[in-house]
Amino acid sequence: MNLDFSDDQKLLQDEARKFLSKEQALLRNRTVLEENNKVDKDLWEKIVALGWTGIRIPEEYNGLDLGHLELCVIAEELGRFLAPVPFSSSVYLFTEAIINYADDEIKSHFLPKLVSGEIIGTIAVTEDLKAPSENNILVTENNGIINGKKIAVPDAEISTHSVVVCKCESGISLQLVDLSSPGVTIEQQETIDDSRGHFLINFENVESNLIGDKGNGWKSYETLINQAAVFFSYEQIGGSQATLDMAINYAKERYAFGRPIGSYQAIKHKLADMYIALTLAKSNCYYAAWALSTNSSDFPSASATARVSATKAYQLCSQENIQTHGGNGFTWEYDCHMFYRRSKLLSLNIGSLSNWKEKLVTSLEQSNIN
Repeated sequence: MNLDFSDDQKLLQDEARKFLSKEQALLRNRTVLEENNKVDKDLWEKIVALGWTGIRIPEEYNGLDLGHLELCVIAEELGRFLAPVPFSSSVYLFTEAIINYADDEIKSHFLPKLVSGEIIGTIAVTEDLKAPSENNILVTENNGIINGKKIAVPDAEISTHSVVVCKCESGISLQLVDLSSPGVTIEQQETIDDSRGHFLINFENVESNLIGDKGNGWKSYETLINQAAVFFSYEQIGGSQATLDMAINYAKERYAFGRPIGSYQAIKHKLADMYIALTLAKSNCYYAAWALSTNSSDFPSASATARVSATKAYQLCSQENIQTHGGNGFTWEYDCHMFYRRSKLLSLNIGSLSNWKEKLVTSLEQSNIN
């Protein structure tokens, strides 16, 4: 078992870091927040040109045909720089849904256009403040026609298509919807991190196409979300590392009573707690990435463990980074608040911490039974 990335994967990560640094992705995030743009289209176009949107797409559809591990290293760097682009919704969720569940005709139409950036996708699941489940999905599908409302849909305004989790006569289905179709209305919703826009979508007699097996959509969604949890965990790792680095640098440079604040025990303990939480989360993420790439039977529990530990690490690191910066940490001019906002958003975007703890316990119970 090799819980580390290959030299080629590390090189890809290094190049991604250089690119995002050169493009000043963190500054772009601040600009998106200040101007309420929801997304940086210029940065997105440059990412598309690099081929990142086709990392997991087979060569026959013009993709790079790389694996899950390559996507993990890209996710970590996007998290490190808080890139304000629809990468997670379009690549982790929508593209993977098409790859895993769509038929050849849909793949032939969508995958090349996802690579070129002509199509941007998202996924619509949540309907109210409760965690979505197989029993509380109310958006209906009947003969391919969708009716109902979804909330907190990421990047819906810039997306061209969405996978919609629907209730059908035989259970749950995954329906593919063109968001420019008649009957689709999109409204902006406020979140704690407006650099990642979320929206309400109303569907009124909207035409759709089935992907995957009808009635088996919830199982497909659960598999998709377990997979995406690994990628989001790496985003959280990237953000955690960035906040730890910020705190360490500030503690070295900021003086109080004639000495760096990093020499005081209280600050040392904060930094130590951040480092320990991050290191533990990294270990769990490495294992989850390995389990995903090898299709291990341990993957459901490994994915949930990574999600829980990465969420807790990012929350702790973003909070303690603010505390290390003192009063400056609470100001708009410092970047601390942007990482805190993103940590809160990522802790909820595919289910809350308590929800993933429940998933972890359930997966461990099932593994013990089997």
